[in-house]
Amino acid sequence: MKVKLLESTPNPEQLVAAAARVCYSPMGGDQLLEDLSPNEAKAFIQKLMEMGHDSPLEHVSFTFAIDGVSRVLSHQLVRHRIGASYSQKSQRYVNEFSKHTSFILPPTVSKDTAATAKYMDCMEQIFNTYQELCELVPQEDARYVLPNATCTNLVVTFNARSLLHFFQLRCCMRAQWEIRELAKEMRELVRKEAPTIFAYAGPTCETLGICFEGEKSCGRVANEKVMSRG
Repeated sequence: MKVKLLESTPNPEQLVAAAARVCYSPMGGDQLLEDLSPNEAKAFIQKLMEMGHDSPLEHVSFTFAIDGVSRVLSHQLVRHRIGASYSQKSQRYVNEFSKHTSFILPPTVSKDTAATAKYMDCMEQIFNTYQELCELVPQEDARYVLPNATCTNLVVTFNARSLLHFFQLRCCMRAQWEIRELAKEMRELVRKEAPTIFAYAGPTCETLGICFEGEKSCGRVANEKVMSRG
C-alpha cells in the first residue's frame, strides 16, 4: 500500500476559521481573513469542534493517491459517498495480466503455510484463466473472473468533515484490517497539514472515551462506557 497526499486546500485551518467567522460576526468577505492569526484560527477551530459545528470544515479538501490496495478495500471505501470523490483504475481498459499485476495476500493467510499454498495456487489459476478469456471474449467480460484480492489504484478527495467521519469509523479496531491501515496512513498525512482539525481524529474510544459497538466492542474502554447505537 502506498498513500500520498497529492493536494490540499492551502492554509486549511485559516480558511475554516474564516468561514466560521461568517456565522458569528457581521464581517464581509473582504474582512474574513484580516487579523486572523494562526493562534486565533486554532482557538476558533477548537471551539467549533467542542460545539459540534462541523459545517465550516467542508470548505477544505484533501486529495490522496492510493496505490496497491485490494478491491475488497475499494468496495468499502466508496461507501463513504458524502463529501468524497473517486477515480479508480478501470479493469475494463487496463489489462490485469501484466508485469504490473499483483494481488493482496492477507496477513492471516501468509502466516499459515498450507493456507498460503492454496491461496497462491488459486490466484495463479484465476489470472491464467483471465488471460485465456481475454483472447476469447472482450476484456470487459473476462474481468468477471478476477478476485477481490486484485490490486487497484485510486485518487480520492475528501472534505475535512467527511474525513473526520471516515477516521471515526475506519480507525476503529472493529474495521477491516486493510482499510484500517489505509485510514491511519491518511490520518498521519492530514495531521501534518491541519493539526488542529485532525487532533482528535479517530474512533470514539479515543476521542470521547466511549464505544458504540456494544457487545462487539474490542474492550479498549471500560465496560460502563460501552454503548449500543440501537
